Amino acid sequence: MHEAGAGTDGVRVLVVEDDEGIAGSLVRGLTRAGYTASSVDSGRAALAVAPVPDVVLLDLGLPDMDGVEVCRRLRGRPETAIIVVTARGEEGDRVTALDEGADDYLVKPFGLAELLARMRAVLRRTRPSEPVQLRHGQLTVDPRTRKVTVAGAEVTLTPKEFDILECLATDPGRVVTRQEILERAWDAHWYGPTKVLDVHMAALRRKLGVPGLVETVYGRGFRLGESD
Repeated sequence: MHEAGAGTDGVRVLVVEDDEGIAGSLVRGLTRAGYTASSVDSGRAALAVAPVPDVVLLDLGLPDMDGVEVCRRLRGRPETAIIVVTARGEEGDRVTALDEGADDYLVKPFGLAELLARMRAVLRRTRPSEPVQLRHGQLTVDPRTRKVTVAGAEVTLTPKEFDILECLATDPGRVVTRQEILERAWDAHWYGPTKVLDVHMAALRRKLGVPGLVETVYGRGFRLGESD
């Protein structure tokens, strides 16, 4: 069983996945995003985990029992959100899993950013009073209140600066392309000059005041660095 450090939001995520490499990667990514993450490699182990996790990421292809049956039993715990993450992409599999109580269904391969977005959406439904914050080192980004702090001190950002930072903080370390930021922070059909992003990025870096926190990856885009 992989274990990871507790996220300060207290949201417990259980990865049910028998591929050790995938499970370890997910646990590491979830931990960096601020969750308390652990993994088990079988259905029976998932059903025995205590305390009950807030979110279960459930693979359907388990070695000891059918993942749909695990989903059905987990659904008896209304406080737990279930996101099926599986290689089975057929419509029938999706319908069966959703009918048996899955809150969402994600087909492998998928990006961590998409998974985290799906989790936030599910948690908004299941834990509306406990929004998920994005954390990376000294940086905290709260999508609900749109507040940003660095080492506990609040940083005042414009709406566009916040949207840019949220794009980066959703999946720290991943390179986010200029086009992706423009589409998410401006509009999916943005056709204006891309230099506008550089102006906002420079202001964002200045306000955050942490050298190396926002990195430029030349020819690709931007990402959050490992700066303390």
